[in-house]
Amino acid sequence: MKGVGSTLSLTPAQSMLGAMGCAQAHRDGLDSGLPPRTIRFHHDLVMHGKLLLLAGLYLVQGLPYGLQSSLLPILLRAHGLSLTRVGLTKGLYAPWLLKLAWAPLVDRRGSPRVWLALSTLSLGLVCGLLAVLPPPQAGQTGLPTIVMGLLLLLNLGAAVQDVALDTVAVQLLEPKELGPGNTVQVVAYKLGSALAGGGLLVLFPTLSWPLLFLLLAATYWLAAALAWAAPALGQLPWPQVSEHTPHTSYLLQDLLAVPGTLWTSGFVLTYKLGEQGAGSLFPLLLLDHGVSASDLGLWSGLGAVTCSIAGSSLGGALLARHWQPLSLLRSVLQLRLGGLACQTALLFYLSTPGASLDPGTIMRGAALLSLCLQQFLGGVVTTVTFTVMMHCSQLAPRALQATHYSLLATLELLGKLLPGTLAGVLADGLGPRLCFAASLILSGLPILDLSLAPSKLT
Repeated sequence: MKGVGSTLSLTPAQSMLGAMGCAQAHRDGLDSGLPPRTIRFHHDLVMHGKLLLLAGLYLVQGLPYGLQSSLLPILLRAHGLSLTRVGLTKGLYAPWLLKLAWAPLVDRRGSPRVWLALSTLSLGLVCGLLAVLPPPQAGQTGLPTIVMGLLLLLNLGAAVQDVALDTVAVQLLEPKELGPGNTVQVVAYKLGSALAGGGLLVLFPTLSWPLLFLLLAATYWLAAALAWAAPALGQLPWPQVSEHTPHTSYLLQDLLAVPGTLWTSGFVLTYKLGEQGAGSLFPLLLLDHGVSASDLGLWSGLGAVTCSIAGSSLGGALLARHWQPLSLLRSVLQLRLGGLACQTALLFYLSTPGASLDPGTIMRGAALLSLCLQQFLGGVVTTVTFTVMMHCSQLAPRALQATHYSLLATLELLGKLLPGTLAGVLADGLGPRLCFAASLILSGLPILDLSLAPSKLT
């Protein structure tokens, strides 16, 4: 693949990638003597080239999540697998919680470009192997062992790719580019997830199981070629001997010694607790009170994703206008708390005799709109929080940055999985009202936590 870029004439896309390779030259002073407007134009061109590259790679990174969270469960259920068996496939996400185990290897061995290209190439290979296997047959009690093994490898490759791509973003983006960069990260990932979930599900009646995975394999191989050929990624430094991280027994101590790490770890672990707990229950409670599954699919599916992407885009736009991330977080978290309070009040109303969510009623419209509002505010919060995470990781030595960001990202994921998993158990045991009241309290904690943020992150 190296020879392809060197033997063909440059396309506009390749010219854009080439422009990214000039970033270091600009920083070294080649802009001196040029008019300010020309300097700004060159810097904008370089930044947009970086964002274009990251958008393509993060979009591809979102494909496995959409495949396994939306597409695969429906396909398996359509082939007769029990709900329990379909639910157990979520155990295949386990490699995502173990990213910290191989993040030091990404830091110390090879360049981020090599890790990114190889992991993306391996994802294409796994999809190619899945394409030659027969699909699950009707009446099967579970997935064939070899298919489960390949799906586990798919998650492992995607988790390694996630570490490598986050390392690329941390090293590639300048401090002033973190807001737009994290907007691209969140929005492109959600788009990739939606394409692999809803998009391929729409196409599935016309696509066989082999063609579906061959299409995914071709997408991964194209992305691997892009990662290998991009000049900006080729200029990222290889780790030096002096930069190697210390022995594993001292690794956690060194990670926690990075300024702002303890506070950021606590914040990302807790900032989604209330939102995820309430968000996982509210659509189900609306279903119990007469809202149709099709309406919920439209509002909590398509509508929610659209609003989440809009919120993420707004968060990036506000950061690009030099909003201070922690101040922006405080404002949006307060709005999110107000929205959750409205949902809790609505839930209490539904518990009263005669309460109804019949079509055409104001309360039904308010309930469905609240789903979208919370997703919109959640999108803003996510983009700004990821910007804070990346800024904190940039304070670490270069040889620790991938591992440091993986630590924060793992805690962030854990903080979202726990409430979503336990919310149903708590609602059955304590009742929906007490569960929502607890979620409301948990949503207020991150606002208080912001007053303790260290000055290094402001």
